[in-house]
Amino acid sequence: MNPQLITTTEAIDAVFFYILGISLLLFIGVTGTMVFFVVKYHRKRHPEPTSDVQKHLGLEITWTIVPTLIALSMFWYGWQGYIHLSTVPENAMEVDVTGRMWSWSFEYENGKTSDRLYVPVNTPVKVDIHSTDVLHSFYIPAFRVKKDAVPGMTTYVWFTAPDIGSYDIFCAEYCGVGHSSMITTVEVLTRDEFREWYEKEPAAESRGRDILSRNGCLGCHSLDGSSGIGPTFQGLYGSSRTVLIDGEEQTVTADEDYLRRSILEPNAELVKGFQPMMPSYEGKIPEEDMEAIISFMQEISEEEGLRGGPESAGQEETAKPEETAQPGEDEDSKEQEEEQKQEEDVDVEALLQEKGCTGCHSLDGTRMVGPTFKGLFGKETTILRNGEEITLTADADYIKRSIQQPQAEVVKGYPPVMPPSSDLSEEQMEAIVRFLEALK
Repeated sequence: MNPQLITTTEAIDAVFFYILGISLLLFIGVTGTMVFFVVKYHRKRHPEPTSDVQKHLGLEITWTIVPTLIALSMFWYGWQGYIHLSTVPENAMEVDVTGRMWSWSFEYENGKTSDRLYVPVNTPVKVDIHSTDVLHSFYIPAFRVKKDAVPGMTTYVWFTAPDIGSYDIFCAEYCGVGHSSMITTVEVLTRDEFREWYEKEPAAESRGRDILSRNGCLGCHSLDGSSGIGPTFQGLYGSSRTVLIDGEEQTVTADEDYLRRSILEPNAELVKGFQPMMPSYEGKIPEEDMEAIISFMQEISEEEGLRGGPESAGQEETAKPEETAQPGEDEDSKEQEEEQKQEEDVDVEALLQEKGCTGCHSLDGTRMVGPTFKGLFGKETTILRNGEEITLTADADYIKRSIQQPQAEVVKGYPPVMPPSSDLSEEQMEAIVRFLEALK
């Protein structure tokens, strides 16, 4: 087996199918022989033992030597595959990958960075793997490569992508709350497309995003307003934030100074409803990178305002009451509204599943990571608020608070791991409340 002539996929698949084939043959042979003996030597046919054979040297030698040879052949074949996976071709392109909670970032030999792994087709690629915090595992199923990312150690894998396309990269080692979202892709391009991407200078407006990606920020903070482990970056700059400073709630404006403090001392002013999980980047981000991040935050907030973000949406909602029906509105219209509300209720279960709620909260009373939704509405619940136990009734207001600020009132006996869901509309919130009220 010449490691220079085959890909990692071919090497692993060959060993896999070899062992699978032997296992199937042994299964069929052993099972078939057993069934044959059961039928032929059944007690009805042979009520008394007829053989007095005590030993059979040839048979004993056979069933000793044959399995030994099979095991040695599997070992030899697997060892050749291991040598192949460990031997990197001399012309391989090198890329550094850094795993951190909870994202991957890639850096190329020319200093270019990306949150996806871009490679040319039919080209050997060596990936040097690092971790900045805990144990991760770099796993590309399509190319049959997996290697642990160990803090303080550099490991590596190599592969060749034979076909153009996009292939998933996962973390195969549980690394904390955001483990399941530690996903990115290998983007396999033609050689010309890759060269163009590799040599292209990043646009000024994208530099801030690249820095955020390289430092793992986008693993916890979204750019599209969706909820995550940390607050979304969309519309952040210039907005008002409720933070906890020395245990006291204060409202601050997310200006340039606030962003700098949040990066350098993230736990000094903790946004209400989020856990103190972000590490300090003191001494890790140069001043020019800090300026690029702040400029990027300002740009995406301005773009959100031009598109008609939350403030515009609020103005639109306040205009709707003018369109309310006048007396004399026909009954058909009212019936259609009632049917629409019922359809929304029917869709709530799908909404809960889409948002991942049913991954932690059951609908049938089963205990899971979070309290069950069954019988929750109207139930007296003991929660922890600022370290104090408080008993309250799970009414509509409580349910809405639990969705928007889940860390503020944590149900006693459960871990504070739920992220806030700030992207739900008021209609969706009301529909969830009605659904839980009906779930007895």
